Amino acid sequence: MPTITNRAQRALPCLIACLLLAASGARAEDWPEFRGKGRHGVWNETGILERFPENGLDVAWRTPINRGYSGPAVVGGRVFVSDFARSSPTAGVERAVCLDEQTGEILWTHEWEANYLGIAWDEGPRATPTVDGDRVYVQGAAGTLVALDAETGEPLWSRHFREEYGADMPIYGFASSPLVDGERLITLVGGVPDAKVVAFDKLTGEEVWRALSSEESGPGVAQPIIIEASGVRQLIVWHPVALSSLDPETGEVYWEEPFRIDYDITVAVPVQSGRELFVTTFYNGPLMMTLDADRPAAAVHWKGESNSEILTDGLHSVMATPFIIDGYIYGIGSYGQLRCLDAATGERIWETQAVTAERARWASAFLVRHEDRFFINNDRGDLIIARMTPEGYEEISRTHLLAPTSEPGNRRELKTVNWSHPAYANRHIYARNDEEIIAASLAAASLDGAAPQPPGKP
Repeated sequence: MPTITNRAQRALPCLIACLLLAASGARAEDWPEFRGKGRHGVWNETGILERFPENGLDVAWRTPINRGYSGPAVVGGRVFVSDFARSSPTAGVERAVCLDEQTGEILWTHEWEANYLGIAWDEGPRATPTVDGDRVYVQGAAGTLVALDAETGEPLWSRHFREEYGADMPIYGFASSPLVDGERLITLVGGVPDAKVVAFDKLTGEEVWRALSSEESGPGVAQPIIIEASGVRQLIVWHPVALSSLDPETGEVYWEEPFRIDYDITVAVPVQSGRELFVTTFYNGPLMMTLDADRPAAAVHWKGESNSEILTDGLHSVMATPFIIDGYIYGIGSYGQLRCLDAATGERIWETQAVTAERARWASAFLVRHEDRFFINNDRGDLIIARMTPEGYEEISRTHLLAPTSEPGNRRELKTVNWSHPAYANRHIYARNDEEIIAASLAAASLDGAAPQPPGKP
């Protein structure tokens, strides 16, 4: 059962914040799922600072939480995240946690038992909660999917992938953030024999359709997305055997391109730009597809030739999703290199180590586009504002946001990393490590020099 805490009335601060937003002409927005609305990694709010203050960001609140990689979602004045508390070497309790966006107070939690035996980097849940209306959907790393009332935390339904679908434990656990499409909740299950991806009724949890064989691999990690090409809505599922396009209403396969991925590292989200569809992975590198203009089909445009994490061509990403802008690809490579590629050919235009600072295995950073610049959260806990063009990388401002706490293994001088994607909402950034979650203001200073307003809206 959820645990509920009492909440004080905060109507006046909310009203003041909203009046200030209205007076400034600033537009605020929520962050309801992984990489924001539509999973595009684009932040559209106005009234955002141009540079960080010299003494760092104004932190509105800090709240202790347990371990995990799950990024936060922010909707309707609430912040949703998941975590894990270990009770033995391989088991413990996963939680869904809901916090007040203004104060960081925990409003409710819902927990369940989880066995992490067989999961690499077993620090906690990977998937960001998905918020849809009055419901929040939370995927646990051990295969439990829960639907909860977003207001109260009451459980509405749950599914258990290993018990119900015979799914093997994926190398990195169950890591796909559920995707809401109409009345369906679509996610990667890895069920046998033919339930690698499953659509559930989002209200009842009943199965609507299943698709793709799991006989050759598990589900992988990459989040499913919806694109439109040739006038047809397509569900794109990138898994360790192929890049697949399905009808999101029925699960029928439109097209597939075989692409065998070593160690199931399908982490970066597929990226669409017009008729281009791009994926990239740590060992096997990049694949660029051209989407057919007249029917749901695709053909290989170009593909990387190297299967090496060191002697890389194109872009060999670990977990950072790249961007395609005006015919150029910008993304983080296998050892933390920020690269610019010609999207038409895969040719490297430039490279810099400036973002991650250290050329080290799995060094990474999460890119979010805001207007003509990027907010970049690197795994050292820094937040960077930068511009990227074919001419090069221009760093505008950098500040330290949050201490890295996860131990990545034998790869770096820093010894710890932060591999959780932050949320950007209501002119704030929400970020977590294995000890706490914070909210920090990214609002531009008002003309009268007033202090940053608290996050949230009524």
